[in-house]
Amino acid sequence: MQVRRGAWLVPVALAMLGLSVSACTNPRAKEPISQRSTMARSAYTSADELPEKLSEDGTTIVVGDPQAPMVVRLYEDMRCPVCEEFELQGSSTDLRGLTLKREVRTEYVLASFLDDRVGGNGSKKAANALRAALAQGKFAQYHAVLFANQPEEVVDGYNDEFLLRMASQVPGLRGPAFDSSVKEMKYAAFVTAAQKSYHASAGNRGTPSMDVNGRPVPDDERGVFFVRGWLETYLDSYES
Repeated sequence: MQVRRGAWLVPVALAMLGLSVSACTNPRAKEPISQRSTMARSAYTSADELPEKLSEDGTTIVVGDPQAPMVVRLYEDMRCPVCEEFELQGSSTDLRGLTLKREVRTEYVLASFLDDRVGGNGSKKAANALRAALAQGKFAQYHAVLFANQPEEVVDGYNDEFLLRMASQVPGLRGPAFDSSVKEMKYAAFVTAAQKSYHASAGNRGTPSMDVNGRPVPDDERGVFFVRGWLETYLDSYES
């Protein structure tokens, strides 16, 4: 059983800072796309050195050293603006660093509930495209590019043309196999399975949500998602 030591430090500090920790409901203003692209440009410059694979149950994309001592599972909807905030302005940068150092294995569960909530199919389209990128060993880079260029939530901008254009920013990703997978929704079964996994495990928490070594991060500690430099200390408070 995991034991979290000094867990009170995070919520107390967040309360003092007055940070918003809501899930996909109250995002801060977005940076311009050009600035967001700059922030993500080197997000995973060493990602080719890390293994990427599909989990055995077919619901989760796993990035990082299989022998890493800690597992962080992220639940994200690609249309969620708070997920974008986490990825570009928050502690995702720290998580990438820990993954590259092989201290953490990161697992991604791609939800698609926002399609039903605000209309369209962009969440499903993006999740399918990310699964297609995994087949090319380019998930991490493509994931970073999509969040750096995330359309407005209500626009439903993750269409085929946009997804393929963004894929052109990832060297080696575009090709007949990837392009046809995007256009034909080849991985629709994966998209459905991933959404079911999210609903069963984190559906009452919203996105982004995080489990650390199988234990959900409580609501009153969610602010750690949005403060760079705190995540490593927070994860250090877990022990097996």
